Amino acid sequence: MASSVNVALPSIGRDFAMDAVALSWVATAYLLAAAMLLVPFGRWSDIAGRKKIFAAGMGLYSLASLIIGFAPNGAVMIAARALQGAGATMTFSTSMAVLMSVFHHGERGRVIGITTAAVYLGLSLGPTAGGLLTHYWGWRSIFFLNVPLGLFVLAIILWKLKGEWSATDSGGFDWPGTLLYSLALLLMIYGFSVLPAASGGVMIFLGIAGLAAFVKWETIARSPLLNLSLFRGNTTFVWSNVAALINYSATFAVTFLLSLYLQYIKGLTPQSAGLVLVAQPIVMAALSPIAGRLSDHHEPRLVASIGMALTMAGLLMLVFLGNQTPIAFVVAALMVLGSGFGLFSSPNTNAVMDAADKRYYGVASAVVGTMRLTGQTLSMGTVMLIFALVIGRVQITPPSYPLFLHSVRIAFSLFTLLCAAGIVASLARGRTHGRAAS
Repeated sequence: MASSVNVALPSIGRDFAMDAVALSWVATAYLLAAAMLLVPFGRWSDIAGRKKIFAAGMGLYSLASLIIGFAPNGAVMIAARALQGAGATMTFSTSMAVLMSVFHHGERGRVIGITTAAVYLGLSLGPTAGGLLTHYWGWRSIFFLNVPLGLFVLAIILWKLKGEWSATDSGGFDWPGTLLYSLALLLMIYGFSVLPAASGGVMIFLGIAGLAAFVKWETIARSPLLNLSLFRGNTTFVWSNVAALINYSATFAVTFLLSLYLQYIKGLTPQSAGLVLVAQPIVMAALSPIAGRLSDHHEPRLVASIGMALTMAGLLMLVFLGNQTPIAFVVAALMVLGSGFGLFSSPNTNAVMDAADKRYYGVASAVVGTMRLTGQTLSMGTVMLIFALVIGRVQITPPSYPLFLHSVRIAFSLFTLLCAAGIVASLARGRTHGRAAS
């Protein structure tokens, strides 16, 4: 879904006459809803059972896909994308927690590597499948196809996933904390997306104040939404999550920008653009299991930091995109990015989960998922801000192509600098091997 929708964005924009900023919301609405709800659903799964939440999420995701397929306008589509994000986050917040519940410490890197490879295999299929579907049957076919696929996955969950997983010390659910956390994150990320308007700055300030109030509440709540002991004195947990936040902030918008670049500037069809974009996730899928195994035997911070450095190199290559840039250069940059991300993701997740007590696997999984989704949303927010400042609220048409290309170069320059900071964060986590497993 994530990668196929990016390929379809120009077609969606034409059908609904959406400007550059509104088109960005097709991706951002999904991410924003998911980021808001990941930690609450992670905590809820620790109480109610992770399989229940996982299955309910697949059902909601399939329903939202059906609604999007029939969407009459851009506003309905964006609202349904938020609903789809809510369903997806119920699976994001539980899948890794289930795996951590059934595999012991020495196997986790390998298991995370296999799981990450499965995710990247889906990302690899997305551009090609999305391009073909959009080219021959229109962009709505992408969402219609997700309905039977979602129902198939739901059937597999009910048929094959035996048993239930939840924390033994569950306690109650923190409704005040959930409200504070969700509203604060909504204000902060939405405010970021509407900068440079003054209202954006006000919302960001209120969002940060809300997060501070949330942290204060969690220290006195009887059954906190987020157990702050996960962070206190836990250098590995803190810096691994910071590294994830930076990595996703610097990389998520790459596919979005390149999809538009390949179709607007290079004149490729959705099908051809999808075949180019598949270069990155194919490399990621190939390297993730290897990186996972490496992190079982070598320091995750070293493997992940090498991955972050390669990611920075790939982003630096994309700074030099122009009208005459060969497609082969774009493919090479995507392969370097794929190598970096493949080496970073599995070891980083392994470090996070190893640093958490098994009672809080649901919350720990949700925290790293929130870093991912918040980073992805900030990545899109950065692009929306650049579009608003450079292009303005107009459709991307030939007269605005030079401004669009200038926006792309600015975005990749910022992302390269951000990734450099990510290398520092990745190295700061300290040693993880040699410590007792939780």
